[in-house]
Amino acid sequence: MTKEQLKQLEADLWSAADNLRANSDLKSSEYSTPVLGLIFLKFADNNYRRHEAEIIAEYQKLKGTRREKKLSEIAIEKCGFYLPDHARYDYLLKLPEEKNIAKALKEAMKAVEEYKPELEGVLPKDEYFRLTRDEKTRTIPNDLLKNFANIPADTSGDLFGQIYEYFLAEFARSEGQKGGEFFTPRTVVRLMVEMIEPHGGKVFDPACGSGGMFVQSAHFIEEHRKELSRDADSGVYVYGQEKTLETINLAKMNLAVNGLRGEIKKANTYYDDPHNSFGAFDYVLANPPFNVDDVSLSSVERDKRFNTYGIPRKKTKSKKKDAGKETVPNANYLWINLFATSLKPKGRAALVMANSASDARHSEADIRKTLIEKNLIYAMLTLPS
Repeated sequence: MTKEQLKQLEADLWSAADNLRANSDLKSSEYSTPVLGLIFLKFADNNYRRHEAEIIAEYQKLKGTRREKKLSEIAIEKCGFYLPDHARYDYLLKLPEEKNIAKALKEAMKAVEEYKPELEGVLPKDEYFRLTRDEKTRTIPNDLLKNFANIPADTSGDLFGQIYEYFLAEFARSEGQKGGEFFTPRTVVRLMVEMIEPHGGKVFDPACGSGGMFVQSAHFIEEHRKELSRDADSGVYVYGQEKTLETINLAKMNLAVNGLRGEIKKANTYYDDPHNSFGAFDYVLANPPFNVDDVSLSSVERDKRFNTYGIPRKKTKSKKKDAGKETVPNANYLWINLFATSLKPKGRAALVMANSASDARHSEADIRKTLIEKNLIYAMLTLPS
């Protein structure tokens, strides 16, 4: 996508947001759901279109033979999902205005999920009815479809996450909130990926957000595929976890449109370990929340994910009446411990961390010393603000 096309897309996104702001009863935090659903359909359609000739040719070749397959089976083999006619973007775009567009969109989303079970319950469906129940807002879904019809057919990669990032950043600015907790700038993600070079294996992000780390990993592999032997398995299988359902759904959509295999699970990483992470992964890529100070000490101090190199503790012991209620002073080193313990013996991790972690004192200093003495730290890089 060229800079001009990206600029136009951002203008279209803001136009869509303005439409929703002026004419719907959605809160600004809810705008992204119906918009990203349509953008997902457009990306899926673009991807399907790139493989369509090959899918049809294979179907015609096998038709009438003992190896005959359904068109949907071939499509899933070739591009990871199948889009029946009523789920195609152009079909929805050209529906007459008198048609029930909300119902058509719901049926399209259901069809995608039918042939892509890992997306079941992920795509927005009933949200479009909310936009059409009033005569004044009845055309909003049609307007949104027109907004994104011009996304270039050759657009690939983490543009899906990029669009989400744009939404979050713009609304964060307009509402005086901080958007940094939602995403990592793409330039930083690319730097991290280039440093650890994930040439195939299992990639873990225990605070995965919209899944941008995973998409960049796939990009790296694609760009460096020629350097590998043809026999080498360079594919990655990604494992992520997040505690916010909306963000989990976004990550699953991002994986789907980029053809990535993986599992994203709902979890609070401090207390849940759905992927049995200890010593399990070839690579860890993460940008965790910084300086969290309300994690229960009793819940993590006996967990080998967090205690292998020491536990962050407060300088003074808690009073007996507060026993069991004590929290860690700062969770930064819980995350650093987790990344270290999640790796296989030859695994590599790249993480973003608050500058303050590099010279934190007391129990954090002891953990840092242990990590260095065990030769686990390869490099630290200071990033500009």
